[in-house]
Amino acid sequence: MECPHCGYLLAFSSCAECGGEIPAKSRYCCWCGKTITVEQEETDLSERKLCSDGSCVGTINGKGFCNICGKPYLSEPV
Repeated sequence: MECPHCGYLLAFSSCAECGGEIPAKSRYCCWCGKTITVEQEETDLSERKLCSDGSCVGTINGKGFCNICGKPYLSEPV
């Protein structure tokens, strides 16, 4: 699918109802209006590490820092 304004090639998928090309991650088909359902992968929450700051609700990212407060992971939360 091509942007009508700049010509940039956009990622697209096809509507299951009408077969029209729609931008990737669309919620509705721009041709027939059908709601697009997207299957989401289940996330295994048992492997996540919680922030070691006792008052933060964030989790530790792949670099070892909290995704909310930015503090480094020190140990299990208190």
